[in-house]
Amino acid sequence: MIHLPRLYCIADTAFLSTTAEQLAFADALAAGGCTLLQYRNKSGNARVMLEQARELKKHLGDSVRLIMNDRADLCLAVDFGGVHVGQEDLSPDSVRGIIGPERWLGVSTHNAEQLQEADRTSADYVAIGPVFSTSSKDRPDPVVGLEGVRRARQLTHKPLVAIGGITRANAASVIEAGADSVAVISDLLREPRKSAEEFFRVLR
Repeated sequence: MIHLPRLYCIADTAFLSTTAEQLAFADALAAGGCTLLQYRNKSGNARVMLEQARELKKHLGDSVRLIMNDRADLCLAVDFGGVHVGQEDLSPDSVRGIIGPERWLGVSTHNAEQLQEADRTSADYVAIGPVFSTSSKDRPDPVVGLEGVRRARQLTHKPLVAIGGITRANAASVIEAGADSVAVISDLLREPRKSAEEFFRVLR
């Protein structure tokens, strides 16, 4: 079973559009103690995704485990450490067939039924959310709340990542509800190094 760090950082190109912004963000997070970073680009432009992901990998090397959102093919192309898929993407077992046994595989879930289904796959971890209301998705799923995290914890033995509206102010309550890790986008954007350090202090 994999060991997730308490903080799962996400670099979303909706907020960090240029490669330079992404590299500066990643550098600051790494300096703040981040060891797990997901590259999330929903634009659909595979060439841009490939170029930006390649730069991130070249820049960070093996100091941070990089996770590719959605695209198993690009994960392999740039030698990332794993893939995270949603409910509308390739099935987890199809992705596992592409990336092999060593890379990490995560799956987003939004209710008990989806979580139980993900638990039966070869995914290394499952994500549950949105825990709180979030501004990082155009059409977010219904909020599950801390009760949803508690329920998710009862339904899987896999490492559990909570996502959606998580901040330094509420992160500890999410861990207390049963999450192993919190995935964060918005609350890392301003002063990412300082923010990451504060998350780790809160999540000890």
